[in-house]
This record gives sequence, C-alpha cells and structure tokens, in this order.
Amino acid sequence: MIGRTKRTEPVNEILSTKDISNNELERELEEYTRSAVRKIHFTVVAKAGVISLVALVFSFFLDLSSVPILGNVTTDLAKTLFPGWEPVTGDFEPYRFWWLPLVTYGIFVFLAYRAYSKLKLEIIRTPASATIDRIINSYTSVIDSIATALPLIGAAILLISIKLGEEIFLGLSVPFEVKALIVLALGKLFEPVLDQLGLEFQSVVNHVRDIRDKYFSRIQIENSKNLMKQLSQGAGGAGAGTEMSLQDMEKFKALLEQSARLSEIMHKNFSSISVLAEKVNQLDSVSAEKIQLLNTLANSLNQAANSLGDDKTLSGLKSLEAIVVKK
Repeated sequence: MIGRTKRTEPVNEILSTKDISNNELERELEEYTRSAVRKIHFTVVAKAGVISLVALVFSFFLDLSSVPILGNVTTDLAKTLFPGWEPVTGDFEPYRFWWLPLVTYGIFVFLAYRAYSKLKLEIIRTPASATIDRIINSYTSVIDSIATALPLIGAAILLISIKLGEEIFLGLSVPFEVKALIVLALGKLFEPVLDQLGLEFQSVVNHVRDIRDKYFSRIQIENSKNLMKQLSQGAGGAGAGTEMSLQDMEKFKALLEQSARLSEIMHKNFSSISVLAEKVNQLDSVSAEKIQLLNTLANSLNQAANSLGDDKTLSGLKSLEAIVVKK
C-alpha cells in the first residue's frame, strides 16, 4: 500500500515552488494526481485477495461428484477419516458443479478490475472521496448480489426437486446448493479486495487535499509577513530613529488580528467551495431550468431583504401585526 511517507516528497516539491499562482497550483496538482494514480497497479489487491483465493482452492475438496485431477475427493477424504466406511452405490452420478465457484470467482476479479479502471479515470478527472465511495459501493453491491442470489436460486431448486424424486434431488439440487453456498462465502471474502482499492485511491485524494491546505496556510503566513513589512517601512519613512507610539502599536495589533481573521475566513470559504464542488460533481445533471429557478429565488430573497429597510414596508408590517393581534 502506498503510504503517506512515500508521497511527502512530491508534496514538498510542489509547495517549495516560489510565487506559485492558483492556476499553477491546479496544474501541479493535476500532474501529481496523474503520476500517483499511474503508480497504483492492480497487483496491490493481491494481499487482500489471498484469503478468497485459498477458499476457492478449498472449494474443490467439497464436492459430491468427481473433480478433474483430484477425482472423487470427498469420498476419498471420508474413507481416510472413517477407514471402515464404504460409500453407498447408486444408479446415478451427481451432476458436476466444480466449475461454478471458479467461474464466479473469475467474474469477481473482472468486476474488481473494472472498478480499478474506473477509479483511475475518475480520480484523475475529479479527485473526490465521494467518487471513490460511489464506485466501490456500486461494484461491491454487484458482487454481493451475485453471491447472494445463487444460494437463493439453489434453495428454490432444492424445494422444487423434492417432488421430482431422489435422482433430481441428490443428483442436481444438492450439488448445486453446496457450490452456491461456497460462492456466497467467496463473495464475502472478496470484499476486502475492493476495500483495498478504495484505500489506495483515497490516499491520493487525501494528499491532494493536504497540498491545498498547506498552500493556503502558506499564503496566510506570507500575507502577514508582507503586512508587517509594509508597516515597518511606513514607520521608518515617518522619521528615522522615532519609536512607534502606543496608539500606533494598537493599530498595528488590530491590523494583524484583522488580517488573521480574513485569512481564516478565506480558507474556510475555499474549503466550503471545494466541498460544494464535490457534491455538484456527484449530481447526475443540473439543467438550465433549475439554475434559472435558483437565480429567481435568490433575486426574490434579495429584494425582500432590501425592502425590509423601507419605511412603508415597516408601517405595513405594523398594520398587519395590529390586525392579527387585534390591537
């Protein structure tokens, strides 16, 4: 997994650039995001997928029929555990469903790769946490639906086959239900693979946010330094060797406090705009009609706020109050 320590150097390189503007910052962040996303390979899910892969191999040893290469492994295992036991001979052979967990596991891997590819495109376009959550949740839901649906279908087939006789019940329904339950277990064990993908791309998004925060923090510090420098020059031009009076010191302190408050407000506004932009990006569509309605509503509220200061409006409100309370 790509940790924070591996990405601190690119962050410092971006912030160490002198006189970087807002547009230049966005270009640097875009290049950094592209570079960081390219370094994330699909092989990062190998560690998270080990448990589900072991469960897939173990599924070949749980079968009522013969399995390629391994043979009738369940019967052989029963003979090993119970040496005096002899299998019941029947007139029919159970249907072979050894391939069902293998095929569904391949589908799970394909869906995980699709999520990986989509995350690469979306994070380069709009690095947002909501994008990652939406993509991971959608593919997790698909995998969970497939894993849950097969046992339910198997249970329905199992109930129907009770009336169809022993051959259909033991030869088709039971083997399918056994493999369907294994598929359900594989689906649950495969979910950490998607979680690992989400963590990798979330790390990139977090670092982009950290770069922006550090950039605006640096702007606040530079603005404070420039203000102090200008005040120092103004005091020096007033007369060499003269000291600042108590009143000048109070003005200087007030200016510094005002600068700090303005910088904090600017930082909060930028953070709010970033959050709002992320939410707007998640919307399916914002039509021109909706924008026009919002504009009309804003103008109406503005006119209502301005009219509250009018004397005629105040007298009208007082008359309305008198009618309501019956003064």
